[in-house]
Amino acid sequence: MHETLMKEMLAEYGADTLKGIKHFIPSKEPRKYLYDLIHDYPERGGKWFRPGLCIAACKAYGGSLQLALNSAVTLELLHNAFLIHDDVEDESFYRRNKPTMHEYNNRAIAINVGDAMNVLALYPLFKNKEIVGPKISEKIFTEVQHMVLESVEGQALELGWRKDNICTLIEKDYLRMILKKTCWYTCMHPLRIGAIIGTSGKIDPDIFNRLGYFMGTAFQIQDDVLNLVAEEKKYGKEIGGDIMEGKRTLMLIHLLENCNKTELEKIQQYLALPIKERSTDTAAWILQLMHKYHSIEHGKKTAKYMAGGALKEFYTVFSGLKDSKDKKLIESIILYMINRDY
Repeated sequence: MHETLMKEMLAEYGADTLKGIKHFIPSKEPRKYLYDLIHDYPERGGKWFRPGLCIAACKAYGGSLQLALNSAVTLELLHNAFLIHDDVEDESFYRRNKPTMHEYNNRAIAINVGDAMNVLALYPLFKNKEIVGPKISEKIFTEVQHMVLESVEGQALELGWRKDNICTLIEKDYLRMILKKTCWYTCMHPLRIGAIIGTSGKIDPDIFNRLGYFMGTAFQIQDDVLNLVAEEKKYGKEIGGDIMEGKRTLMLIHLLENCNKTELEKIQQYLALPIKERSTDTAAWILQLMHKYHSIEHGKKTAKYMAGGALKEFYTVFSGLKDSKDKKLIESIILYMINRDY
């Protein structure tokens, strides 16, 4: 029941957000090399978690879709800009069952399209002042500014670990990186921004930080687990792509901590190679080791533990609000994380 509600409402809010995104994409030249391409990633679909959480939090606190829509558009434009740039940085081949933009076009154009989306994401924030007033608009702007800064800091940590082939990380390092790279922009700030709008700035947004952290961490770990074990078509990325790319996922860190010396040396040598020189056979061997040392099971358990923490925080934060579909949506996302079928 909760999964059906979640998918239906996120699809509905996603459609509203996509319509808003199209409104802010200029209808002018150059189309072929820029503006037509901006439509690509948003129109591929996705989970719509970020705009969904923003709109749901706003409405749960008494606001409306229209009050939150510009902010939701900004969140989703930034998310898709991040994805385009992430795909270039990770040298990924697929995104949502289709070739990545730099693969079917080229790296330079993909980077430029991502840059354009970052710029276009600013205008809905500027237009917010006509809808929610200048004071709330300023608060939303500072939220977004903090969100982007945390995200690029987290990305810098991950890229740096891969560049220097650091294989001595521990779980605490991973959780700090995910807080920055994923949690702030996937859950914490969407909830904060929605509640700020819904309460006309009368709420302390820090009350959502623990909830958003637990949600975001559970989401990221589960996403990484799916990269390892899900059916390729169902998930929409190349399976095992995170291993090929050398991403320091919780599962890889757990494996590096638990495997024997010979295995560790072979993994380190593999990760030291340029991505295009890494063999799929060795990636498959690393995946087998993750099963051998129960690294994937550790990831699943950690994700469920974090989702359980999120549910506890949800009941603490939202208990005073009257029941509504939007309150139920946020709860449903957490319950889906707890009951997620791999």
